[in-house]
Amino acid sequence: MLVYLSLISTYGVQADAKRFWNLSCQDNIKNSATSPLRTGQNYRQLFHRELQKDQRDFNHVTEDALQNTSLLKQVVPIAPPPSLDEITSLYQFLQNSHKLVVLTGAGISTESGIPDYRSPNGAYSTGFKPITHQEFMRSERSQKRYWARSYVGWKKFLHAEPGPTHTAIAKLRLRGYVYDIITQNVDRLHHQAGDNAFELHGTTHEVICLNCSNITSRKEFQNRIKELNPEWALAVEDMEKGTGISSPGMQQRPDGDIEIDESFWQGRLQIPTCEWCDGVLKPNVVLFGDNLPKSRTEESLNMINEADALLVLGSSLMVLSAFRLAKTAHEAGKPIVIINIGATRADKLAKLKIECRTGEVLSRVINHGSLALPAP
Repeated sequence: MLVYLSLISTYGVQADAKRFWNLSCQDNIKNSATSPLRTGQNYRQLFHRELQKDQRDFNHVTEDALQNTSLLKQVVPIAPPPSLDEITSLYQFLQNSHKLVVLTGAGISTESGIPDYRSPNGAYSTGFKPITHQEFMRSERSQKRYWARSYVGWKKFLHAEPGPTHTAIAKLRLRGYVYDIITQNVDRLHHQAGDNAFELHGTTHEVICLNCSNITSRKEFQNRIKELNPEWALAVEDMEKGTGISSPGMQQRPDGDIEIDESFWQGRLQIPTCEWCDGVLKPNVVLFGDNLPKSRTEESLNMINEADALLVLGSSLMVLSAFRLAKTAHEAGKPIVIINIGATRADKLAKLKIECRTGEVLSRVINHGSLALPAP
């Protein structure tokens, strides 16, 4: 049942859902009517009671599913399907590669409900400006503002599941067609899909101390915020349940984000410090304006040097840390294929550019020719 409802959430197939639900309802009635505890009950009364109960459940689930479908449409960019020539060219590229490195960006996670930055439906289109490293380091006020908003948004971020691109990459790697994976994403969806991808920009699932570099889990950090700010955390929970929209200092925006009035967090919100040295904590990610750690730069470049080809998925390659990898591959004469909706910084370096949804392209190519079979 849960698998089918996830399909409703993705495709909004309400009619098929209703037929499936009716079958489930009939099974419930049949099982209940034949139960030894119910043999003396009137079947007609039982039928109507079960039907009413299951119809209420169905209405509730489909309302949630249709809402999820609407939200998904808001973050996944519109694009035409790939042509047969494009699928065939990508298939040949995969067949000819023996040490393929895949570089992924925010575009592959839109199919999981996480907005990207630069697409027409991306975060930048709503006026969103990510916090910079310099701004975060500037003051306690900036840190409180970041953690207040991040605390609220974390649950939705945490509930995201791997999309078709993550799943397809995992299958290709299992079959021997992918040598290494480098991701610019901080959502750990590759890990959920079964791949231990190299996280170029870190991950929001960890928190690091800026003083002693001790790393703790984000789950533990969230719990510490809740313990330090029980009333504030309760107001957040009320809003998430729909019972606290008028909670002081908090407003739900149409795009699903939450605006938190400065007066609500500036004076009263307490942010945990490092349990080892009392230092300032930040998400273990490379914020905009920060430098990539030297060790990560070297490791990612070594992966490109060992590769014989590069496949870029869902990235505009606008940040230097990612573009540097494509540039290095090109200078070494290694073929590059890019699948991304919109222009990228490395379009002129690519052997093939496909402007389609990455999940739609890979879902087709993994069933194309011998890719549908395990690699020798």
